[in-house]
Amino acid sequence: MNTLAESAIANRTTAGKTAGYQSGFGNEFATEALPGALPANQNSPQQVAYGLYAEQVSGTAFTAPRSHNRRSWLYRIRPAAMHEPFERIDNGLIAGGFDEVDAPPNQLRWDPQAMPGAPTDFVAGLMTMAGNGSPDAQSGCAIHLYAANRSMTDCFFYSADGELLIVPQTGRLQLLTEMGTIDIEPQEIAVIPRGVRFQVRLPDGQAQGYVCENFGALLRLPDLGPLGSNGLANPRDFLTPHAWYEDREGDFRLIAKFGGKLWQARIGHSPLDVVAWHGNYAPYKYDLRRFNTIGSISYDHPDPSIFLVLQAQSDTPGVDMLDFVIFPPRWLAAEHTFRPPWFHRNVASEFMGLIHGEYDAKAEGFLPGGASLHNCMTGHGPDSATFEKASRSDTTKPDKVADTMAFMIETRNIIKPTRHALASPTLQKDYYRCWMDIRKHFNPQHRPEQT
Repeated sequence: MNTLAESAIANRTTAGKTAGYQSGFGNEFATEALPGALPANQNSPQQVAYGLYAEQVSGTAFTAPRSHNRRSWLYRIRPAAMHEPFERIDNGLIAGGFDEVDAPPNQLRWDPQAMPGAPTDFVAGLMTMAGNGSPDAQSGCAIHLYAANRSMTDCFFYSADGELLIVPQTGRLQLLTEMGTIDIEPQEIAVIPRGVRFQVRLPDGQAQGYVCENFGALLRLPDLGPLGSNGLANPRDFLTPHAWYEDREGDFRLIAKFGGKLWQARIGHSPLDVVAWHGNYAPYKYDLRRFNTIGSISYDHPDPSIFLVLQAQSDTPGVDMLDFVIFPPRWLAAEHTFRPPWFHRNVASEFMGLIHGEYDAKAEGFLPGGASLHNCMTGHGPDSATFEKASRSDTTKPDKVADTMAFMIETRNIIKPTRHALASPTLQKDYYRCWMDIRKHFNPQHRPEQT
């Protein structure tokens, strides 16, 4: 562990909290780093204990139904309004919109990006690959890659545009947030709510991964329907940090993503100074390896919605604005069935990333840290080698899909790649060729036996 991470842990100990989390998704949490810091029986007393300031952060409209309402009360050393005016700074490779180039209907795939040569922190290392909608309209998403080799120490970040779903691919991250500290590693994810300020430290010195910035309705657990009360991602496996704070003064920078642009303000203290908080609007983490996979045990296999971890609902019942789906290790037991993902065209658009191992539909060319994009009604599916192997395998015995972890971000709108993504040297110009040598097997004289 590097010095920065050790310093962060020392701060946590000084603040009276050791490592640990509160369990549950969307719970009403209550946590304090100093005894008695949480007011009893009310939210905004005339005077808060320890000379703290009471502040509410709301992630939904005040009048949203109770079942959907997200808000938390923070008790902090200084209010969040205490900083100098924001000024525009360069966006780097973060896209402000998604209409700079035409989105092609081609299948697209990228190799992993290289680690930057110069010292680069998490924010400077963000590169927008694709997206849709607009943060102004609070609809759609942006999909970024990150590559960082320097911890954030004297700057802090928040997105007013959307909540951030962070998916590490290599290297651990330590997320120091206003509401506590989250440690994640590859095959874990974290969600930082819209507006929550945080820092990213790198215990391993460098890290790469993916970020989905959700502009729309907050991510939630999907309903289980006929599955009943158990399965998929279980609520108890989502972890929210205990209160933690630092009381630190200096010449710091607060970077905001607002309206697709980056803004910077000078701030004379650490904004991670929340001594206590309660509510249900807070950052959380989840270990993808805990996902309870569901599948067929007779024939065929269900739609990939059985792998849904989190969803952001739209105003159309049954149609999500955003789905976060994973393809983890699992057993395949369906008989007389082509077991890999089938060839398909989808009204939804799909952006995929590979965290670990191999993806079972494409053993070659799709690398950990890479990405693919198949937009609305663009034909895709297994490559020719996978098809030939799977169509001849013995389906009387179960297969174990092992040593893998892939994910998919699916939306009902076209996912538009950025100019940088389409011009990137990592774009595989010959990706389409993985389907071009698919053999013709059609024989009108051969009538198979019915099974």
